[in-house]
Amino acid sequence: MKIIVLIKQVPDTTDVRIDPATNTLQREGVKSIINPFDMYAIEEAIRIKERLEGSEVVVVSMGPPQAAEALREAISMGCDQGILVSDRKFAGSDTWATSYTLSQAIRKIGDYGIIFCGKQASDGDTAQVGPGVSMHLGIPQVTYVKKIEKVDSGSATVERMTEEGYDIIETPVPVVITVVKEINEPRLPSLKGKMRSKKAEIPVWTAEDLKCEDEKIGLDGSPTRVLKVFTPAPREGGRILEGEPEEAAKELAGLIKEVVVG
Repeated sequence: MKIIVLIKQVPDTTDVRIDPATNTLQREGVKSIINPFDMYAIEEAIRIKERLEGSEVVVVSMGPPQAAEALREAISMGCDQGILVSDRKFAGSDTWATSYTLSQAIRKIGDYGIIFCGKQASDGDTAQVGPGVSMHLGIPQVTYVKKIEKVDSGSATVERMTEEGYDIIETPVPVVITVVKEINEPRLPSLKGKMRSKKAEIPVWTAEDLKCEDEKIGLDGSPTRVLKVFTPAPREGGRILEGEPEEAAKELAGLIKEVVVG
């Protein structure tokens, strides 16, 4: 079985800065890492490869040239091949255009079984690309998966996390699966893996290579636009009500009344 993992390179910081002129992430001077949720997707793909004889893991990332570093890290963990989807035409893609572009790359790879994604990216938190890929490919999807119970060339049985517990779902293969951190513990790269990743060739696929329609990629193919991004102003300090609980409660009720009634 050919297992595909979609990963994204994101800033290694919680202090995400936005260019006010372009409303895009400022990446200069900020270290980049593999999106944390994607690490669990990589690990689960490798575990399935180790269980299913003849399987291979292909990891794909859409981004600028430096995203090849993320692909090499995935290879050092045990993935077999990395493919970078990169073209200036892809700049400004929203989740719709991104999922279309990635689906074109998956079609080019062909003969796939499971497509793994992290449940969401730390820099966008939309959780839309995995389901979008499923829609573009016309195959089933199972999101928020916490355990793979069984998988073979024809079907997969998984546990999908819910607010109340989990659902057990059986799905035909091929399928898109997005995973949560409860599914496993990602391994560290081995020395042998690091050496192999340095020698690995990372092909770069462009819009022309993927036969993308121009009106479906980049800004032109994005039905949503970021008009303005800003950091909210800090809130002013709160007020602490001191004294006995009963007295504090009466004072609080009076303050609320002033705000509501005036």
